Amino acid sequence: MCCLVQTGEQRIIIDPGVALGYMRQGLLPHPAQVAVGIDVRQAIIEALVTATDVVFSHFHGDHVPLREANPYQLSLQHMAAVPEDVHYWSASWKDQSTKMQQRALDLAVVLGNRMKIAEGCSAGVLSFSPALPHGLLQSRTGTVMMTRVRADGQVFVHGSDIQLLGDQAVDTILQWQPNTVFISGPPLYRQSLSAAVLQQAWKNGLLLAENVETLIIDHHLLRSKQGLSWLDELCRSAGKKILCAADFMHRPRLMLEARRTELYRQMEVPENWHQKYEQGKVSVNEFAIKHEMFS
Repeated sequence: MCCLVQTGEQRIIIDPGVALGYMRQGLLPHPAQVAVGIDVRQAIIEALVTATDVVFSHFHGDHVPLREANPYQLSLQHMAAVPEDVHYWSASWKDQSTKMQQRALDLAVVLGNRMKIAEGCSAGVLSFSPALPHGLLQSRTGTVMMTRVRADGQVFVHGSDIQLLGDQAVDTILQWQPNTVFISGPPLYRQSLSAAVLQQAWKNGLLLAENVETLIIDHHLLRSKQGLSWLDELCRSAGKKILCAADFMHRPRLMLEARRTELYRQMEVPENWHQKYEQGKVSVNEFAIKHEMFS
């Protein structure tokens, strides 16, 4: 969900984090996925160097840099290269889990008093929502903060991890009257979601599609092939184009997370490759070339 919003001289980075699902179907990230993850991480690092504002919507490991990052995440060490005059806008960590509170404190140690809790506040072109459910109401995964950027007659909304599962976040988005919305869709891979909850996510997706010019749905939704079918069917039902992030950037839909098992079948991984990679003994170069076959 990391993205860069540029307006005038402001360069606003929202959710500077990257993480590959550490274990899926008993498999570590395939080296082809690791190769793409490296490219994404490098793009985030380069963007941070020229940022004027950085937003942390919540403190999950795929949305913030981490003090104890694994090889497939973004390390907090990279924040040292960010200019001193950058403004940091953060969700509150008051009612979050112990782990999330520790991650917030790790950031606060590095960023000091530049890190401001922004929930419900506005500053220039930026506005922030109050705390909203991370998916379902009363979710054990905590809360998230959405971001609104208004400039040059346009409104962009970043709805981090709302998953379309609740009405409160969608109502807030509609009140903000955006032109472009980037949100996380429902995690269809979770068997615990009821038919009623999934139907509500569908209705919320249609509602947003009817009221915004450009709707981008990604993240949780596209961790499964089922999610891509859901997105395309939503397009047909809405009678308009609804995008995933790859579509918006005019890039191929690689679906590497959803295709992890398939990747292992099609591209053999040498024994102990991940251990050697973590030790710096092997690189992803071979797989970085091969991953192009999936485009």
